[in-house]
Amino acid sequence: MEELVNIFKAFSDETRLRVLKLLEHGELCVCDLVAALDMVQPKVSFHLAILREAALIRDRKDGKWIHYSLNETDMFRRLLLYSAIERIPEDPVAKDKARLESFLAQKSGIKAAKKAQCCGR
Repeated sequence: MEELVNIFKAFSDETRLRVLKLLEHGELCVCDLVAALDMVQPKVSFHLAILREAALIRDRKDGKWIHYSLNETDMFRRLLLYSAIERIPEDPVAKDKARLESFLAQKSGIKAAKKAQCCGR
């Protein structure tokens, strides 16, 4: 019973639904989500912890970075996740997606510049 309560509690917040919608297309790190949601890191981490506790998302550590993705290992959760995600209208998350795309482009440009500088190009 507690497992179901945690799952539905996780779905009961708009910010957490926005996070799930952003993760729909793949893995993101906390900094990506902070930029997309335009929120401070502790607040985003709070919501990620609730989603992780409900096993709706999973995390992967890569050095000092933690990357999050949808947890598709359990058929019940996968059905709930995609049923909910497909019902989230695009309008409320359009700004999130635009901020995410802008941030990822900036991040990619910075990485390319550092690599070129490092390699003497």
